[in-house]
Amino acid sequence: MVWAIIWSFVAAMGLMVMRFFFPRALFEPPTIFSIGVPADFGYGVDTRFQQTYRIWVVRKPERLFVIYARCTHLGCTPDWKESENKFKCPCHGSGYDNEGVNFEGPAPRPMDRAYVELDAQGEIVVDVNRLYLCEKGKRCQFDDGEGRAGAFLAV
Repeated sequence: MVWAIIWSFVAAMGLMVMRFFFPRALFEPPTIFSIGVPADFGYGVDTRFQQTYRIWVVRKPERLFVIYARCTHLGCTPDWKESENKFKCPCHGSGYDNEGVNFEGPAPRPMDRAYVELDAQGEIVVDVNRLYLCEKGKRCQFDDGEGRAGAFLAV
């Protein structure tokens, strides 16, 4: 019986040593990806890509833009509450309107928007490495002025 316990302990230690040499790998989604053509999106907030790419696609009558789904307070992922027509952060209660602009809670500024463009085939390409900010006291980058093409697509 004692030998069984000793060999079990040695085997467990051997497995732990082997696990050390094969560390866990994080597989993150690509930062540049295609989400379809503008005709694929109806008016309002599209949540299809929230789980995969952490974005929401918002289509208004005159423009289409992509909100990066990260609360500007502490980085949690807000939820889209369609019945209330707002994003609500579950961590500390920050609220954002359907354009990602904060109006309640501790969030200091609106959520960021991702770079969007049309490729040669007419597909929408999103780059979440290039974010547009709207910081307090500074010029809001959401508008497509001063060479900041990419904050939205005119549709």
